[in-house]
Amino acid sequence: MDVVELSRFQFASTSIFHFFFVSLTVGLAFLIAVMETIAYVRADRREVYGKMTGFFGHLFLINFAVGVVTGIVQEFQFGMNWSEFSFFVGNIFGVPLALEVLMAFFLESTFIGLWWFGKDRLKPWMRLASIWLVAIGTQISAFWIVLANAWMHHPVGYEVVDGQARLTDFAAVVFNYKAWLYFAHVQGSAWVVAAFFVLGISAFHLLHGRDTDVYRRSLRIGLVFAAIGTVFSVISGHTAGQVAREDQPMKFAAMEAQWETSDSPAPWSLFAIIDQGQRENPFNIEIPYVGSILAYNSLEGRYEGINQLEEQYDAAYGEDDYTPPVAWVYWSFRIMVAIGSLLLAAAFLGLFLWWRRGRGLDTTRWYLRALVLFIPLPWIANFTGWMVTEMGRQPFMVYGELTVTEGVSANTAGEVLAGLIGLWAVYLALIGLDVYLLSVTARAGIHRKPGAQLISAPAPDYEGAGFQEYERRN
Repeated sequence: MDVVELSRFQFASTSIFHFFFVSLTVGLAFLIAVMETIAYVRADRREVYGKMTGFFGHLFLINFAVGVVTGIVQEFQFGMNWSEFSFFVGNIFGVPLALEVLMAFFLESTFIGLWWFGKDRLKPWMRLASIWLVAIGTQISAFWIVLANAWMHHPVGYEVVDGQARLTDFAAVVFNYKAWLYFAHVQGSAWVVAAFFVLGISAFHLLHGRDTDVYRRSLRIGLVFAAIGTVFSVISGHTAGQVAREDQPMKFAAMEAQWETSDSPAPWSLFAIIDQGQRENPFNIEIPYVGSILAYNSLEGRYEGINQLEEQYDAAYGEDDYTPPVAWVYWSFRIMVAIGSLLLAAAFLGLFLWWRRGRGLDTTRWYLRALVLFIPLPWIANFTGWMVTEMGRQPFMVYGELTVTEGVSANTAGEVLAGLIGLWAVYLALIGLDVYLLSVTARAGIHRKPGAQLISAPAPDYEGAGFQEYERRN
């Protein structure tokens, strides 16, 4: 592998490792804020919801603490491996990254400490406000990061001066339609990750008959969030695909492995064997009309093929290979859609069982077992979704302006490989630590005696903490 490929793989690894933590943090912060709100307004159920927020808050804190480290490392990638990219976009890219730190990171880190360590000392409304500020901070953080990424896909509000992109219209960057669309999709997917995380843990403890008064309620909260999150993800993802057909047609064609311009109505490829060298699909199973529905919400309509788009890109940007890795984009898209459809069905099936069976939902063991198995699926859907988004715009880093080859640093392959090995070693250790602490703490459940806590995953005394402890002392 050459420097470009190694640098791409290193940044992809960093991004996926970091997003492993981010998606859960963004979604779970909001979910816990809702739990805390219920505990605040429902005096009759305050003890139950207080235990719930303490337990899931502990899991949130573990994930937040480990995830912060991975984000810091990721930013250094721009200088180490992509210095030419940083030179080109630094005047624009640095603004949202700086605002993310100033507006969001300080907010999150300050109030998460107040909420957690001051839970027995703060007034109830102060603690409630603290967790909501944490939740809002995670949303602000996600927005500025997504804004920077969206600008790379749809650059606006700039001019190129002396080989650098210079900001000319900050409002155009902030209100970039691509940024808001991506943010909506990231937000929905984060809710899905957090919801099925809560659902799987709740189902695990209900299967073992532990603290059913707490976990049957967290199960229902998780179901509501899962239903909202999956619908939000499907709608925003479908819209993002249609937008890509307009402003990134090569990505859309790669998602469908469409080498030649389609007929109208366009079919949808269900399964294809892709030969990128010969620029054809030797085997392809297609479903009539579905391609037009996905692209236009209509039974009519065609979309351009990769070969025709290659000619257009050559004319617009100069002779080069503008075809992304089609098989990766094609199959990543289908894995994401398949998992998303499964999670959507699981969420609404749970709501149906809740409606038909009431408390019988808590003893529907086959459904609870499925929820436990579904815990990793939203992460897989997120990773494959980002692969579609980022690999689909190759070879561009900034769409239409800067290619990956033009943006890479002047490193040697050995230097990048050494950094890649070190990064994988550190990140695998961090993810292993996070997964271990989360799984041990989640399986242990709600501790009642501090002495019974595991040394490897210390947990608070959930009973008599938070609102109840404050009220007892006052």
